[in-house]
Amino acid sequence: MSASHTSVASFNQQLLQFLESSPTAYHATGSLLAILLDAGFERLYEGDAWQLQPGKRYVLTRNDSSLIAFVYGAGNLTEQGIRMVGAHTDSPCLKVKPRPELLRMGYAQLGVEVYGGALLAPWFDRDLSMAGKVSFRNRSGKLQHALINVKKPVVTIPSLAIHLDRGVNDNRSINAQRDIVPLWLQLPEGEDKAPAFRQQLLQQLQQEYPEVDAEEILDYEISLYDTQPPAIVGQREQFIASARLDNLLSCFIGLQALLQADGSQSTLLICTDHEEVGSASCCGAKGPLLQNFLERLLPENETRTRVIEQSMMISADNAHGIHPNFPDRHDENHGPLLNRGPVIKINANQRYASTSDGSALFRLLCQQVDVPVQNFVARTDMGCGSTIGPVIASEVGVRTLDVGVPTFAMHSIRELAGTQDGWYLYRVMGAFYAYSGSLTSQLLGEQR
Repeated sequence: MSASHTSVASFNQQLLQFLESSPTAYHATGSLLAILLDAGFERLYEGDAWQLQPGKRYVLTRNDSSLIAFVYGAGNLTEQGIRMVGAHTDSPCLKVKPRPELLRMGYAQLGVEVYGGALLAPWFDRDLSMAGKVSFRNRSGKLQHALINVKKPVVTIPSLAIHLDRGVNDNRSINAQRDIVPLWLQLPEGEDKAPAFRQQLLQQLQQEYPEVDAEEILDYEISLYDTQPPAIVGQREQFIASARLDNLLSCFIGLQALLQADGSQSTLLICTDHEEVGSASCCGAKGPLLQNFLERLLPENETRTRVIEQSMMISADNAHGIHPNFPDRHDENHGPLLNRGPVIKINANQRYASTSDGSALFRLLCQQVDVPVQNFVARTDMGCGSTIGPVIASEVGVRTLDVGVPTFAMHSIRELAGTQDGWYLYRVMGAFYAYSGSLTSQLLGEQR
C-alpha cells in the first residue's frame, strides 16, 4: 500500500463521513453493517441455524450496538488460527433520563445522566442534538424499534456568566446532577407544563419514517451529541478534530483493514458496546458474544482450543498522546506524539493485555510496512485506564495485544488525533490480517 497524500486524504475523508453518520453506538454499528453488506458480507442472525463455509464472509450484530464481521479463510484453522481485531462502539456522552422533563423559571429542560467517564466542561455552550434508539407500539399493537437522529441543534447547556462566578477560572467543579441540565425550550407566558419528551420523539420518528404506523413511544435510549461536524484542522491540516474518536476511529480502521483481506487467512473484527462502563453486558466484551460465535464456528471443544491457541487478538483503542501543555503527566520515556505512528500500550498490572511476544510481532509488522511505532506506559504514580483487551484475553483465552492511535482530549466532546496515525495503523492491521503461517510459531519462536 502506498502512503501517498492522496491515499491518506481519501482514507481520512471516509473516516470523517463515518464519524458524522455515527452519533451513537447504534448508529455506528448500523454504519459498519451497511458498509459490510454493501461489500458482499452475508448477514447472520443468532436465532437462525448456521452453516458457515470457508471462502465466505459473514456479519452479525447483537443489540444493534455490537458487531462481528468474519472472513472465513481457505487455510486450515488449526494451523493458522484467526487474526482478530477488537474495538468498541460506545463513547462517553450524556443520555436522556426516562422521565426527563423539568420546568424552571419558564424554561423546559431535560434531565440527563452521564454515560462513562465524560470530560464535562466541554459540554457547555455547544449546539447539541440527540439520537438513539426508540421502541414503539404501532397501530396494530405490535412492538417495533427504530434508530432516530434529530441532526439539528435542539438543546444546549449555557454556562453561568463569569460575573456571577468570579472564581470559575480558578477552581471549577461541576455537579453532574445540578450543572449539566440541557436547556430545551422556553414556554410562552402563561403556560406551566413542559411538552412530553416522548411525544417529541414520536414526531421525530414519524418524520424520519413516514411509512411506519407508530402510535406510542414505549421506551428509548437517547444520547446528546455535538452538531459541529468532524474536521481536518491545523495550519498544515495535520489533525482530525471530532467527537467519538475514542473509539470509532479504531472501529473504522479495523473495518477498512478487514475489507482488504484477501480471504487466504481467517480474519475477524469485533466491535462491542459498553466498554466505557465496564463491558459487562450481553453485547459488551465481558458478555459471551465472541465466545458464542467461536463455539458455533467450532463446536468441538478440542478443535476450538487448538484454533484459539493459534490465534491472536489486537485490541485497538486510542492512546494518550503527550500534551505539549502538560508533559509532566507522562512518563518521560513513554509519551507518544501525534503523527508518529501507532502506540503499543503496556501496563505491568495487566490493565492492558500486551505482552512482549505480541509487541514484538506488532513491531515486526510495522517494519514490514514501513510504519513507525511508539510505546505508552503510564506514570508509575498515576492510575491507568483499560480496554477490551484484558477482558477478551481472560474470557476467550486468546493472546491479545493492546494498541491505539495517540490522541488529545480523550473523553471530551471533541477529541484530536493526527491525520497520519489512522492510516499508519490501517496499514499495520492490513499486514496483520494478511500475515501467513502460524502465529504461535512466531510468538513463541525457538521455544516451540
